[in-house]
Amino acid sequence: MTASKRTYVLDTNVLMHDPTSLFRFEEHDVLLPMIVLEELDAAKKGVSEVARNVRQVSRFLNELIQAHGAGALHEGLPLLRPQDLRLDVGGQHGRLYFQTAPGNGNGPKGGADNQIIAAVLALRERAPDQPVVLVSKDINLRIKASIYGIAAEDYENDRALDDFNLLFTGMVRLGEDFWDRHPELRSWTERGRTYYEIELAADEDWQPQQFLHFEGEDEVELRLLDRQGNRALLQILDDFRQGNHAVWGISARNREQNFALNALMDPDVDFVTLLGTAGTGKTLLALAAGLAQTMDQQRFREIIMTRATVSVGEDIGFLPGTEEEKMTPWMGALTDNLEVLTNPQEGGSWARQATNDLLASRIKIRSMNFMRGRTFLNRYVIIDEAQNLSPKQMKTLLTRAGPGTKMVCLGNVEQIDTPYLTETTSGLTYAVDRFKSWAHSAHVTLRRGERSRLADFASEAL
Repeated sequence: MTASKRTYVLDTNVLMHDPTSLFRFEEHDVLLPMIVLEELDAAKKGVSEVARNVRQVSRFLNELIQAHGAGALHEGLPLLRPQDLRLDVGGQHGRLYFQTAPGNGNGPKGGADNQIIAAVLALRERAPDQPVVLVSKDINLRIKASIYGIAAEDYENDRALDDFNLLFTGMVRLGEDFWDRHPELRSWTERGRTYYEIELAADEDWQPQQFLHFEGEDEVELRLLDRQGNRALLQILDDFRQGNHAVWGISARNREQNFALNALMDPDVDFVTLLGTAGTGKTLLALAAGLAQTMDQQRFREIIMTRATVSVGEDIGFLPGTEEEKMTPWMGALTDNLEVLTNPQEGGSWARQATNDLLASRIKIRSMNFMRGRTFLNRYVIIDEAQNLSPKQMKTLLTRAGPGTKMVCLGNVEQIDTPYLTETTSGLTYAVDRFKSWAHSAHVTLRRGERSRLADFASEAL
């Protein structure tokens, strides 16, 4: 190890979270304590995402040893994968070392975390001039490391963006001088819709399917349909606030809900993400749009609902029944919103039950655990609680889409229940950021709660 490099000591949870983290430290060296390998070995069995990640780490380590030879272990394995060697990838790269020397005895005794700290202290004693950094997703381990004077960091290479407040909102407020700034705009009407073509100013870096609005509630609302260079095509939105323009009996109650319904009902938009706190109407709007396009317009064959099965409190154990019956307790949001959407004016309880039976035949509840390898054709897929998905899980789900399928992701990043996921590393944040420039995706951040005054106050005060 050279003094010009830092050495990063990786905790087990970093590798479990991102198997490619081995190759994310550029020219710096990486050290794996033996206890990390033991923990990886203990976690390799099973079908969970963590077990798959652990097995991938083992494959990476085996590839490195085979590519460079076991004799290079004491000198450090170059952190270049076989495909990088074949492609003759340039640039600097670090080396991978394994801790074999015992701790110096001055560190804490006991569990795995303490053994990792002891390994760092031993490394620092052997090479006092070598900068050493412990990388861990475990806050408590980082606190312990700080007590022993060890530099400790969170693993941040998987962040979709540095600050969650910079996340794309899907909408922009226009100034009062918008029309004055674009005096040469061209407008026309085609098939009952009004379009504008404008030349964007330098500060108008808008994305396709981004929604534009003025300050007042009754002002015109637009969206950017297409952009070629600095030329943009705008369209006036449909107004779903009116009762005669409701979607499966649901009308938009505010501007953001109107934006969401425009995106959900547009056949040219294949992927929609809706962010918002509890009570903003995410599930209700997505389900109403799905029923309208499945039952009335026959655009989709059926609606598929799924979600990450992460408990808010203690686990209640195994659930009996079929896949759909096991998922039913997790789908309370679906049941609650169906009660709103299936309330016939005439016929009483018999008509309500008949309506529920009809809709149940077109709405399927599926477990996320069995999505790998599937392909959805002409389906309307709703992914609820998407903030609990990792970027890899999100990719697994979105790549299931076949021809004619629309994917809708719903979530609230303030309610992440999955360990080691944060607002900036959630798969939902990742999807919003990566899809914002794609012409067939749309995103809306819902801000105004419409559930009740009690829910609104609780969301703000608690």
